[in-house]
Amino acid sequence: MIKGQCLCGAVQYQYHGKIENSILCYCQHCQQAQGGIVGWNSPIDQQKFEFLSGQEQLKEYFHTANKARVFCQNCASPLYSYRTDLPNIIRLRLGTVTEGNIPAPTEEFFIEHKPNFIELR
Repeated sequence: MIKGQCLCGAVQYQYHGKIENSILCYCQHCQQAQGGIVGWNSPIDQQKFEFLSGQEQLKEYFHTANKARVFCQNCASPLYSYRTDLPNIIRLRLGTVTEGNIPAPTEEFFIEHKPNFIELR
């Protein structure tokens, strides 16, 4: 089982599944949304994801017509994103995980925006 939360702890969640795939995304949208050089996420089954607290603290931002980024409106921690054209799949922001096993990243996207000082093993 995976557990996690936002920075302030208002939003807490658990995932009744296993993180299968860990992805690094270097696109400029992820960099801006995360405030860093990479977005680290995993596609997961929304039906196995549940909020333990703070769901009312969530805010959605649609950067494009069919992709929402979801974050805590109190501390602004990005928690996940979803696409309206991919039902039942969310992309969990793995930096919010506090308990459970996360595999090392095996995929990288938009590597043309990847800083040259970052290397995966």
